[in-house]
Amino acid sequence: MKNRLFLFILLSFSLSTLLAQNESLSLSGTWQFKEDPGDRGISEMWYNSDLKDKITLPGSMNTNGKGNPVTVNTPWVGSMWNRTWYESPSYAKYRHPEDTKVVFWLSPDKYYSGAAWYQKKVVIPADWKHKEILFTMERCHWETTLWVDGKQIGSENSLSTPHRYVLSFLTPGEHTFTLRVDNRIKDINPGPDAHSVSDNTQSNWNGVVGEIMLEARPKAYISSVRIVPVVKEKKILAEIQIENADKKVLKGAVNLRACLRSDASQTLPVISQNCELGKGKNIIQVSYAMGDNPRLWDEFAPYLYTLHVQLDTKSGKDEMEEQFGMRELSTKGTQIAINGRPVFFRGTLECCIFPETGFPPTDEAEWERIMKTCRAHGLNHLRFHSWCPPEAAFNVADRLGFYFYVECGAWAQVGSGKPIDRFVMDESERIVQEYANHPSFCLFSYGNEPSGDGHEKYLTDFVKHWKAKDRRFLCTTAAGWPAIPENDWHCYYSSPAPRIQAWGEGIGSIINATKPGSNYDWTSRISATHPVISHEIGQWCVYPDLKERSQYTGVLKAKNFDIFEDRLRENGLLPLADSFLFASGKLQALCYKADIEAALRTKGFGGFQLLDLHDFPGQGTALVGVLNPFWRSKGYVTSLEFSEFCNEVVPLARMDRFILNSGETLEASIEIAQYSADDLSNAKTTWKLTSMDGGLVDSGSFFTATIPTGTLTKVGELHKKLETQVPVQYLLEVLVGNYKNHWHVWVYPETREESAEVKIATVLDKEALDVLDKGGKVLLTPQFGNLRNEGKDSVVVGFSSIFWNTLWTNGQAPHTLGILCDPSHPALSLFPTAYHSDYQWQDAMSHCQAIPLKKLGDDIKPIVRIIDDWFTARSFGMVVEMKVGKGKLLMCSADLTTEMEKRPEARQLANSLLHYMKSNAFNPSQVVTVEAIKGLYK
Repeated sequence: MKNRLFLFILLSFSLSTLLAQNESLSLSGTWQFKEDPGDRGISEMWYNSDLKDKITLPGSMNTNGKGNPVTVNTPWVGSMWNRTWYESPSYAKYRHPEDTKVVFWLSPDKYYSGAAWYQKKVVIPADWKHKEILFTMERCHWETTLWVDGKQIGSENSLSTPHRYVLSFLTPGEHTFTLRVDNRIKDINPGPDAHSVSDNTQSNWNGVVGEIMLEARPKAYISSVRIVPVVKEKKILAEIQIENADKKVLKGAVNLRACLRSDASQTLPVISQNCELGKGKNIIQVSYAMGDNPRLWDEFAPYLYTLHVQLDTKSGKDEMEEQFGMRELSTKGTQIAINGRPVFFRGTLECCIFPETGFPPTDEAEWERIMKTCRAHGLNHLRFHSWCPPEAAFNVADRLGFYFYVECGAWAQVGSGKPIDRFVMDESERIVQEYANHPSFCLFSYGNEPSGDGHEKYLTDFVKHWKAKDRRFLCTTAAGWPAIPENDWHCYYSSPAPRIQAWGEGIGSIINATKPGSNYDWTSRISATHPVISHEIGQWCVYPDLKERSQYTGVLKAKNFDIFEDRLRENGLLPLADSFLFASGKLQALCYKADIEAALRTKGFGGFQLLDLHDFPGQGTALVGVLNPFWRSKGYVTSLEFSEFCNEVVPLARMDRFILNSGETLEASIEIAQYSADDLSNAKTTWKLTSMDGGLVDSGSFFTATIPTGTLTKVGELHKKLETQVPVQYLLEVLVGNYKNHWHVWVYPETREESAEVKIATVLDKEALDVLDKGGKVLLTPQFGNLRNEGKDSVVVGFSSIFWNTLWTNGQAPHTLGILCDPSHPALSLFPTAYHSDYQWQDAMSHCQAIPLKKLGDDIKPIVRIIDDWFTARSFGMVVEMKVGKGKLLMCSADLTTEMEKRPEARQLANSLLHYMKSNAFNPSQVVTVEAIKGLYK
């Protein structure tokens, strides 16, 4: 933190009180402005003329209503992976020039790509004469070029750190500052999907959105202070960089004093060191003892210190403050340790998603809200995917004890000698100099998922460079790959990956293709030599929350949600929008629970990074968050519920199966993932099994002398024989201290419902038709694969939620978002269920083809609905009842005839449907023709 101590701010050193000579002048406010789409400004010397338009800074062109309307020709920065929106007739009306609505990300009202000019007249105070004047602009996008009084000063192009210009020549009086900002990708290409530049998330804005200020400094001034904590030796090493703009050598003294921010009485002694400063840059190194018992920084006790540094020379006194924490990062086997204690990184990505402004906040209040929301959901870590946050984010993370993984603004081809190679190295130097004193700056890499023939060698050199130069943070090549021996840790996407669904797995993934249970982990999928933090796990989608659109009151609008609303309306499903949201949301939460618990069950694992706790509004619209892009709840899972399975301490139950036959034994190995501040002594772990009405079935406890922190500990085993005459759903809860977790377990009797009254058929053959002609009842349950699945009705059904989104992945399966039903419907009376998918539906969804209800007639209402992808919003069913001729037919598109002895859930679903069909309640009124039903078959 570079907090200059300006005029009238006192800093006490030893017995003297010294007046800081740093003075500042804010340039926030109204600037003159002019767009330059034709790049004429330089050749026409606009820096020598008065610009006529006006704009407010800090801000962007978008926050000021500048730019051009969005059209089909808008030059977006971002990959689309396919041309569907541009070419498909189904999107034609959204390409209208007067009301363009793009489907692949949020839309600004106006868009601008190119150069824009900003100008302001500035009066330099008389008492700034003979001083060094520094011009600082925080968070510029992107390239800035500065002229003062028509003289070009220079250019800066950092995406991550403030742009600074030294104006040694400036005299008191009025001067004209002219700034050219260019937001185009030119020779330096960080990648169109890098979140430092992409329209996928923050938008490709033009402007300056942070602090804009001038500072007057003595001719010899402190330009930076690098602080290296040496925890074992109870000291810090301070490297003070001093700029001497005087023409001669200056003698002076550097004074240092550290104090604990939370306790002013914990002030350490002043250390003074004489120095002799040559012209230009000078480095002064000081070792500073932190006392006998320095307070250490981590997520549980984020103690912060302030180092006050003062330079005293004949040119004047200059001062700087730096915030730091006493913490040491290291690796212990396959785990990362902070101050010697293994840590499990429970993280989510932050992809520069800020719809209100289209750019990241530079104020601490918003960052504090975001990080407290993450903490409430059990997280301790943020990964900044292909960008670096501003100073305010680090300040808040320091204060709250949050661990940051910072990247250099790239998702690119590197290692081929192109300008991006030099830019990444330069940007890494700027980032480290600006932010690495922050104890929250823990992990570092070039950026995301690199490509290019020479990327591995280039990134190996990157890692070697930083490991040799700075050990305050841990370094890896990139998020995703390559996992080289030189890495401190891997953030990798191996094959197979340590996650329950990987890119391209479709319905062959663990959660879709294996029997429901929790007895798996990633021991065989992680490195045996390096800590591993799994890369972008989750990516589980939920249906769009159409009500969310009212929250888009700023620069970016969810016009893509208008498209999704139209799809629902066109298919007669708009009244079900909220039901789709909540039902798919419950399934999404189940998928995240499975992903996170598998990570926690893996002993020696380094952690995970979710994609994402909140929605990713770009790349086709990836609604992967339990929170919306504003970090607000969608209403179907609370932070308390989420933190049951994502926290510093999480009770876990390893079970081979969640679904049992009556008479079988529920077997669970109870473990505690324990990453709290201290060991848990004399720990009592309790469990209880209850029916869904709250009735106690059984309970027990395990006593453990010590559950050590920093690892996974088995505390006991549960063995309970479960017998029942009726289908039941139980709740298994495990508690240790104030932490609890739970799982559902289903037990079904092995009996089969008598079906003499009902004809069970797999096809509508002559025998089945005869039954219907006589007014009889038919349960039609096609064998898996026998229904048509083609054209506009083509869909791949899976148990899990959709992975990322089908537009961006070019249709990766599954294409569905679970089921929606009325759990009180008599057809489900013997199949205990909520209104949404849970594990008892996994078998049916894995042996199911969706019924396109429009082929059966208009406004057909199913008993069990399958929720389609929001891009198409088709009306699909699994269980549908209908009147066919004189008879009654119930169709279940889940196969209820194949290998039933191995499928207790299928047997029980069939029992429930047959029980209903034999009752007087089975009296369908929806009339469907035989031809319509036959048309469903191949």
